[in-house]
Amino acid sequence: MQRRNFLKSSLLTLPLAATATGAASDAAAAPGKGRCEPRPPQRYPIDSGNVITTAQNTVLPGPIPAVKIQMTDVAHYDRYGYGNWTLGAPLQVVTRTDICAANYRHAGVSRKVKLLNFFAITDIHITDKESPNQLIYLQQLTYDKPQPGIEMLGKQPWAWMTSVYSPVMLYTTQVLDAAIQTVNELHKSAPFDFGISLGDACNSTQYNELRWYIDVIDGKLIKPSSGAHAGEDSVDYQKPFQAAGLNKSIPFYQTLGNHDHFFIGSFSVYDGPRKDLPQTYTGKTIFACGDALYQPGNFTRTDYYMGTIDGSTPYGTVVGAGPVANFKTPPTVVPDPDRRSLKKGEWVKEFFKTTSSPVGHGFNLVDPKYGKDFACYSFVPKSALPLKVIVLDVTQNETDGANTSIHGHGFLDQTRWSWLKEQLAAGKKADQLMIIAAHIPIAVAHKGSYMEWWDDPTNATTLKGLIDEMQANTNVLMWIAGHRHTNSIKAFNSPDADKAPEKGFWQVETSSLRDFPQQFRTFEIYVNSDYTVSVVATNVDPAVLHGTPAATSRKYAIAATQVVNSPVIAQNLFQTPSELIDLVTQAPVPDPDKPGRSLSDPSIATMNPTGSYNAELIKQLSPAMVARLKALFP
Repeated sequence: MQRRNFLKSSLLTLPLAATATGAASDAAAAPGKGRCEPRPPQRYPIDSGNVITTAQNTVLPGPIPAVKIQMTDVAHYDRYGYGNWTLGAPLQVVTRTDICAANYRHAGVSRKVKLLNFFAITDIHITDKESPNQLIYLQQLTYDKPQPGIEMLGKQPWAWMTSVYSPVMLYTTQVLDAAIQTVNELHKSAPFDFGISLGDACNSTQYNELRWYIDVIDGKLIKPSSGAHAGEDSVDYQKPFQAAGLNKSIPFYQTLGNHDHFFIGSFSVYDGPRKDLPQTYTGKTIFACGDALYQPGNFTRTDYYMGTIDGSTPYGTVVGAGPVANFKTPPTVVPDPDRRSLKKGEWVKEFFKTTSSPVGHGFNLVDPKYGKDFACYSFVPKSALPLKVIVLDVTQNETDGANTSIHGHGFLDQTRWSWLKEQLAAGKKADQLMIIAAHIPIAVAHKGSYMEWWDDPTNATTLKGLIDEMQANTNVLMWIAGHRHTNSIKAFNSPDADKAPEKGFWQVETSSLRDFPQQFRTFEIYVNSDYTVSVVATNVDPAVLHGTPAATSRKYAIAATQVVNSPVIAQNLFQTPSELIDLVTQAPVPDPDKPGRSLSDPSIATMNPTGSYNAELIKQLSPAMVARLKALFP
C-alpha cells in the first residue's frame, strides 16, 4: 500500500511539471511572448481510492520507542522510531441500550428508515505558528507536586499538555483540507444532509487563523504563513496551496469554541488580567508570561519568553523560548496586522464573508434581538423531518476579567439559559427530536476542572439543573461536543428509566483534527422497526496520501502521543484513580468487581489504543413522539 501511494504521489507531480514545460515551449515559439506562464498553485490530493471509515480499518500507533526524547526533537523522530503506525483491524460498532428501560430488548429490531446523515468536525485549531504570542515554552516545563487550592494542569515533565505545543501545529490547514476532501468522497456514495463544526476553528482567536479556516472550506488559495512568510518557497508546511473546498451541495454550520474568542482558549483578551494582551498579537516582541499551566494566576508574570516557530526550518524549530534572564534583548518576529485578535461579534461576522453555504453558516439564523455577540441558533435540516439541531454557545463570557482561571469551562449566562429552555420546550411541544451541538461536553471531568461545568455564581444553572432540564423535555436525542479531543460516548439515563426511558439521552464527543487520532465523525440516524431511534456514530480518518503534508501531520500527531507516553490515546485527562467519582453528583461509585474501589463513570466507554469509538446508540421515545413517527413512516 505504501508503494502504491508513493507512486500515486509521484505521478501527481507530473501534470504540474508538464504544464510548466509546455508553457516554456509555447513562450519560445510564440512571437512577443517573453516568459513562461506561472505554475498553477500546489494541490494536495488525498488517497481517493482508499476513503474508508474506522468500521473498515483503523490507524494503530506502533509501540513507544525505547529512547526518550522531547517533543521539540522533531528532527529525531525518524531516527528513534517516533510516529510509527500500521493499519489495524476494523473497529467494532458497539450497540448500546444503556438509556433504555431494563426490560427493553433490541434483538430482532431492524433499521426502518434513515432520517438523517451528517458529519461533525471539531477542534481544528488552525494555528499561526509564527505568531509572537503563544504558550509553546510551557509544554517543556517540569511541574512540582500539586498544592492545595491551586488549579493544577500539569504534573510531570513534558506534560500531556500538547495543546500548547505539538509539531502538528505546522500543518493544521493541510489536515483540514484533507478532511474536507474525505468528506466530499464519502458524500458521493452516502450524501450528507449537512456538516457542522463543534468549535475551536482557531487556536488563538486570530483574524488570519479564522480566514484560513473559512477559506479552506470555501476552496480558496491558502497562504499558511505570516509575518516575514519565511520558507514559503521551500518548506512544505509554509508553501501556498489550493484548497479543494467543501462540496457546494452540503450546508455547513458552525459552533463557537473557547479558542475562538480567548487567548489560546484560556484568557480573555480585552478584559483579562493582561492589559497589554491585545497589542502583543500584532507586535514584534515574543510574548512573556509565568507558568500559567502550574497556576493560572502566573499568567500576569513575565518569567519566560514563550517562543515561536521559525518557518524557514523544515522541522519547525522553536525559537525565542526560555527564561527571560537568559536573553540580552527581547526576541522578536516580523509583525503582521492580520494576527489581530477578534472579539466574539467580529469572529461571527467573518462567516458572512464566504462562498460556501449557507452564508453565515448558521449565524444568519441568530435572532437579531440578542445582539451581535449572541452565537446560539437552531435549524431544521429537513423541512418534513421532526428534528431540529440546537447550536449552543456554552463558552464563558469575554467580560469576566476578574476571573483568572483557564477559560475552558462550560457556562451559560441568563440570556442563553433562557433561550435554551425556550428551545427545548418548543421542541417537546412540536414533537421534534432534538440534537444539542455545543463545544464543551458535560459531566465528563472532575468538578472544578477547566474541562467541566463552571461552578460559579455567575453561571445561570448548575450542571444538575442543566441535565434535569434536558431530561424533562424528553425528546433530546443527544448532546454532541468537542473540546476534550476524545471520542468518548456517555449515557445520561432517565431518572425513571422503566416508566419514562425517553428522558434519557446520549452525549457523543468527537476528537480533534489537530491531535491524534485526527478524526471526524459521521452520524446516521434511523427510525427502527419498533419505533426506537438509532444513532450510528462512526469515526473517520482523513484519507491522507503518502508524501503529502497531511500525512506528515499524522506521523507527528502519533509521535506526540508517544513522547508523552500516553498508554491509551483517549485523553480523558482527569479520570485518574484518585478521582473515581460520579461526575454529576460527585459521590463515589462502587465497582462491584473490585471491593473498596470506585469507578469514575461507568457510562463512559474505555477507549481502545486507536483512540476511536464507534457505536449504535438506541433511544426509546415518548408515546407522542412514537405516534408522530408512525404517522410519517407507517
